[in-house]
Amino acid sequence: MRERGVMAKLQRILTSLLLLGVAGALPMVDLDSEDVIDLSDLGEAIFGNPDSETTGVLVDAHDEQSQQNPEELGTYYEGDILIPLSYREARSNGTRNGILAQSFRWPGAVVPYEIKGPFTTQELGNINHAFKEYHTRTCVRFKPRSTEKDYISIGSGKSGCWSSIGRLGGRQEVNLQSPNCLRTYGTPIHELMHALGFFHEQNRHERDSYVKVMSDNIKPDMMANFEKASSRTQSGFGVDYDYGSVMHYSSTSFTRNGQPTLKALRPSSAASQMGQRKGFSAGDVRKINAMYKCKV
Repeated sequence: MRERGVMAKLQRILTSLLLLGVAGALPMVDLDSEDVIDLSDLGEAIFGNPDSETTGVLVDAHDEQSQQNPEELGTYYEGDILIPLSYREARSNGTRNGILAQSFRWPGAVVPYEIKGPFTTQELGNINHAFKEYHTRTCVRFKPRSTEKDYISIGSGKSGCWSSIGRLGGRQEVNLQSPNCLRTYGTPIHELMHALGFFHEQNRHERDSYVKVMSDNIKPDMMANFEKASSRTQSGFGVDYDYGSVMHYSSTSFTRNGQPTLKALRPSSAASQMGQRKGFSAGDVRKINAMYKCKV
């Protein structure tokens, strides 16, 4: 029995090596297949450059009366998901390891970070409040980086609110444009959930049973932001569709005429919270703790 267990583990390791294309090119991760986050469905759309000309201007003009959240104003994949082209080019040149169709969970649920700012005292307070919410309600820990190779760098560039998905390896950016990505701590929580490996709630593969996409009200060049993910790409971790998730779009996201772009099909008190950025929903907490196998 023990030999069969060893052989099975070796087979998983070999399979992972084959997927990555070259032995020795693995990031420092547990090779359990559950740690792999499939990005293949995202294709080339996930790559781009930070956009100050359009996204930065729109986020700069955002205010408390805006119908949409600031992260829904971006020209990036689904508004706020971005892997800079420089990262892809570095991968292609062999200066970073792994393959582009995958990212990974953070080992031990620990995410090293640096803050590049500049941020005001209040903005830093909202970032630290976001960290505290994770530390209080999940086993995920954000810790200041010392010498770790893989880490997130939190900046305030004039390019909107954005993050990549999961752990890519090396330095990866989470951008929170000052001040409008930091009016509350909900937007930092949202972007950090992307960095942990989570996608948007309204793009779940079963979403058509919960929301109707009002395509006539969506900006034509933004329709791609409402494409459903495959069940392979996005797992609900046993948690039902969650209108109140901090990862859900607002009901008027990417609207071209001020009218709703998402209509709840199961009206409830939770449905009225679509797009809330006040903090985690109970479902968000359960999903994070399930993904990272938290014993809380």
